[in-house]
Amino acid sequence: MARPLRYEAAGAIYHVMARGDGGRQVFETDRDRLDALQRLEEVCGSYGWRIHAWVLMGNHFHLLLETPEPNLVKGMKWWLGVFSQGWNRRRKRRGHVFQGRYKSVVVNGEGSGMYFRIVADYIHLNPVRSGWVGGTTGKTLRSYRWSSFPQYLSKGRAGWLETSKVLGAFELEEGRRGAAAYGRYLESRARDREGALSDESLKELRRGWYFGDESFGKKVVAAVKGKLPKKRASVSGAVVRAHDEVEATKLLKQLLKELGLPQGRVALSGRGKWQREKALTCWVVRRHTGVSNAWLAERLSMGHVSSVTRALRRVRESKVLTKEAKRLERMLEI
Repeated sequence: MARPLRYEAAGAIYHVMARGDGGRQVFETDRDRLDALQRLEEVCGSYGWRIHAWVLMGNHFHLLLETPEPNLVKGMKWWLGVFSQGWNRRRKRRGHVFQGRYKSVVVNGEGSGMYFRIVADYIHLNPVRSGWVGGTTGKTLRSYRWSSFPQYLSKGRAGWLETSKVLGAFELEEGRRGAAAYGRYLESRARDREGALSDESLKELRRGWYFGDESFGKKVVAAVKGKLPKKRASVSGAVVRAHDEVEATKLLKQLLKELGLPQGRVALSGRGKWQREKALTCWVVRRHTGVSNAWLAERLSMGHVSSVTRALRRVRESKVLTKEAKRLERMLEI
């Protein structure tokens, strides 16, 4: 099975989350929660991580973390591994505690801090979305202990929790006054449960592999480009797919121009149109990138993915078409 490639960089910021295996409860007792936080403190000490926001829920957790060194993978392996060993040992069981691999979304922490601010809000308001506090419960957001939010308002916060960047994203100074203003803002959002759920940006945060503007996404893809191994089958993942799609889009434009086809999905639509040219395009793009047949079917307006499969077979089984495809490769110097 392919090994998903993680984006790692010095100073990178991530929204990291993982759920219990099969949706099971992970943080069942205070012992579980305290152990997770103790191990998190240890991994911050060993790997230099900076935690900007965190929350432990029943069957999952969220972190907003920064890695001064490119060591997300090693640190997460240690943290989840040690915690899982203790969790299993207390229950005299074996097996996975978390479901599959954790999810990590690269966050744009530059500029105005808008994306950073949204992720911090998302994490701190998790107990509201679960209906545990806020809304009509009569409980304040601060009353939920297992989150970094109460520590923002307390003098006795953990040494590994960094509050200055979140407060700075709201143009608030670190200190009692800034923290109090942040507290009032979040408590206000918590009282209106619908408001805590309404951000359109949350859809992008849940769905994507990075959270930022388009230029930030391109920057991440460019950074990953030089890290891809020669054997592409050995890696997978959203970052690699994004890189492949960028490269495929460039190549697609060159091929369409060379073959005299129009640019754009609407202009390319039409049953039976340009079958030969589209087949050649599919063959060359698949040879030089890792995009899927479904991606090609959509971009070339070929309908069902099986149309791409047939087109590739047509070129592969025709000496004339294979020769033509290789001529295109030479002309485009690929």
